[in-house]
Amino acid sequence: MALTLFSRSRPAPVKQPTPEPWPEIGETWTPEGVTVSERYYNLAHAVVLVYKAEGADTAHAVACLGCHFHVTKDKQRTYSTRYTLREAGEVANEHAAACRALPRTLPTRPNDDGARELLHQWVRDLRRGEDFYLRIHHFDLGRLFLQRTNAWITTELQHLADSQPDLLRIQRTTYGDGKQYLILPQPKGSETRKGCS
Repeated sequence: MALTLFSRSRPAPVKQPTPEPWPEIGETWTPEGVTVSERYYNLAHAVVLVYKAEGADTAHAVACLGCHFHVTKDKQRTYSTRYTLREAGEVANEHAAACRALPRTLPTRPNDDGARELLHQWVRDLRRGEDFYLRIHHFDLGRLFLQRTNAWITTELQHLADSQPDLLRIQRTTYGDGKQYLILPQPKGSETRKGCS
């Protein structure tokens, strides 16, 4: 009886199943045109990003990839409303502590035609009753969806100014060699009324 106990053959090793990779929810995602500075997680493990757009020195934005929370500036301040890295981190941490959203799939990078239409729509949405000087930082909130560089944006703004001169004009700045973008007001009588009539 003792011999049979110690003379058993070993079973063939069982091959361990390879784990399926976790879907990307923003833990390592770096979209084109932005630099992700910090990542925070809510209780459901949705990612809250602190990022800055390409070319921005200190202005940071906060976006939750689980819900629709996006913010670029403190609306309660009247001077220097843009967030520094520390301030954006505090806002992101505060939001992550309160947010209960589940992780969502990441925004897909639109093709060039889709990104162009998105940019054109943003410019049309910024149109006011008077001249409005457009700066690249006005697009910071949407950079996670646009996923394009500043060079691409400026090229498309040039094309838009060429094709629709009644909407957008490009001028030389008075204090250097740079360009400034001027969104022209809507012509009188062409305003569309929103809401119930």
